[in-house]
Amino acid sequence: MAQQSPPPPPPPTISATTSSAISSSSNTTSPRPYLVPSVISSSASSDMLNYLWVALLIALSKELTAAANAQSDVPLLLPSESDAFPRIQRCPAADPRLNYRPVIGILSHPGDGASGRLNNATNASYIAASYVKFVESAGARVIPLIYNEPRKILYEKLNLVNGMLFTGGWAKSGLYFEVVESIFKDNNILEKFNAADQASTLQFTRNIDINGTVFQRFPPALLKKLSTDCLVMQNHHYGISPEKFLKDGKLCSFFEILTTSEDTDNKVYVSTVKAHRYPVTAVQWHPEKNAFEWGLSMIPHSDDAIQVTQHVANYFIGEARKSMNRPCARKVLDNLIYNYSPTYCGKAGKGYDEVYIFA
Repeated sequence: MAQQSPPPPPPPTISATTSSAISSSSNTTSPRPYLVPSVISSSASSDMLNYLWVALLIALSKELTAAANAQSDVPLLLPSESDAFPRIQRCPAADPRLNYRPVIGILSHPGDGASGRLNNATNASYIAASYVKFVESAGARVIPLIYNEPRKILYEKLNLVNGMLFTGGWAKSGLYFEVVESIFKDNNILEKFNAADQASTLQFTRNIDINGTVFQRFPPALLKKLSTDCLVMQNHHYGISPEKFLKDGKLCSFFEILTTSEDTDNKVYVSTVKAHRYPVTAVQWHPEKNAFEWGLSMIPHSDDAIQVTQHVANYFIGEARKSMNRPCARKVLDNLIYNYSPTYCGKAGKGYDEVYIFA
C-alpha cells in the first residue's frame, strides 16, 4: 500500500492472512505491538483505524476475489446435463379426482370499502381486490357473489364454485348477515376485542395435530416463527375467547381450535379453527394482507410474512381442487370477476389499495 507523504507517519501494515500480525510504525527504531481500538487513546487513533480498516478490506477483497475465480472454473450443470439425475421425463396424467380449474366464490360486503369516498349509494357493495389476488396466487379464479342481488341468482352462482371465501366486515345484522347465515349457519357468539391494525403471533393449542390443517405444509422453521414473530395481521374489534368457545356445545362439536392470539390488551381470542368433519377453516386474522395490502402501518411484509400468505392460499385452493363440481364453462366465464374492473383507492393511505364495487 502506498505510503503517505510527510509529515504524517506511515500507515500501519496488515498481514494478508491473519489479523494478529498487525503492527504500526513510530518514531522509535523498534516496532510496537498495535493496540486494540478499546485501549487506543491518542489523537491519531482514528487515522490509524482508518488505515487498518482500508487494509483489512483490501486483504479480504483479494481473498474473496481469488475464491470467486476458483469457483468460476467449476461449471454449473443443469439437471439434464448431469449424470447424477435420471434422464427419464415424467409428465404424469392429471389426477381425475382433482379439479385443476377451481373457482372460488367471494361474497361482497355492504358499502364501498372506503367510507363512501368511492361510492355512497345505499345498494353499493364491494370486495377488496386483495382477496381476489390471494385466490389467484394459488391457481384459482373468482366469481363475485353480490350479497343483495336476487337470491335466485346468488344460488345459481353458488352452483358454479368449488369453494367459498367470507371476508367478514362490520355488518353483523341485516341482509348481508342473513345471506351469510343462509350459506353457512352461524350464531351471535362475538365478544369485544381490541385488535385493530395489529401484527401478532399465533399460539398453537397444546398437542394439536396440524396434519390436514391450513398449517400442514408450513416448513418447521416458519411454524416456529408463527409463535414468536409477528407474522400475521389482525384488524378486528370482535372475536370469541377460548372459554366461551368451549362452553358452546354446538360450536366446539363442529370446530376444533388450532391457534389463539392476544389483542393489544393481552386478551386471548380464538384465531384459527378447522371443522372436524368438513373442509371448513376459519381465521380471525388476514392472510391476504401481507402480500397484497399496503394501507395499514402494521401489516408485516417480511419474507416470512409473505410465505405465510402463500402457504394459506395454497392450502385453501388445494382443498377447493377436491371439489367434484364441474359447472358449464360458459356460465363460469360469464360470471368471473374478470367482467369487472377494480378501483384504486390507495392514495388515501389507509384501508384497502383496490376494491371491486358493485352497485
